[in-house]
Amino acid sequence: MGTLNFTATVSLDGYVADADGDFDWSGPSDAVFAVHLERMAEVSTEVLGRKTYALMDYWETYPDDEDRPAAEREFAKRWQAIDKVVVSTTLTDDDLGSDRARLVPDLSLDGLQQIVDRASGLVEIFGPTTAAAAIRAGLVEDFQFFVVPKMVGGGLRALPDDVHLDLRLVEHRVFDDGIVHLRYSRR
Repeated sequence: MGTLNFTATVSLDGYVADADGDFDWSGPSDAVFAVHLERMAEVSTEVLGRKTYALMDYWETYPDDEDRPAAEREFAKRWQAIDKVVVSTTLTDDDLGSDRARLVPDLSLDGLQQIVDRASGLVEIFGPTTAAAAIRAGLVEDFQFFVVPKMVGGGLRALPDDVHLDLRLVEHRVFDDGIVHLRYSRR
């Protein structure tokens, strides 16, 4: 049985994208990217919405050329090796760039729990819109945030507003660029 995780890179004021939908401010340093690479070793399944899948599809065809950074090549290999569940009513199977991706037009909470129950490792639900119902229902056991020292003043919030959870800090790291990695589990 797996564990459901929500990971997000957020501004100091809690947004994953600003009011214009921009998240260029959230690009990771090499040190932060290394933590993402470590994290991917635990992940067996990604659950993503349409927009997040489109963003991460870049890694499906990332070339394994020697002139590319080794960390990026390794991340791409790990990304390509995991199962992906893409939640979308507008995409078709032909839009998926991986044999390891499957389309689910409407993922219920029971369906998500079945994915977690069958998983051999961490199931990461990626994207705040896709994750909101699971967070509200208390299905997410593990939360990871990469807090960027920038305030964007509005936009797409990382967490739904109407949730109350008791969490326990299980890990934290501070990077030279001011980014803080926080990992919490439910009490």
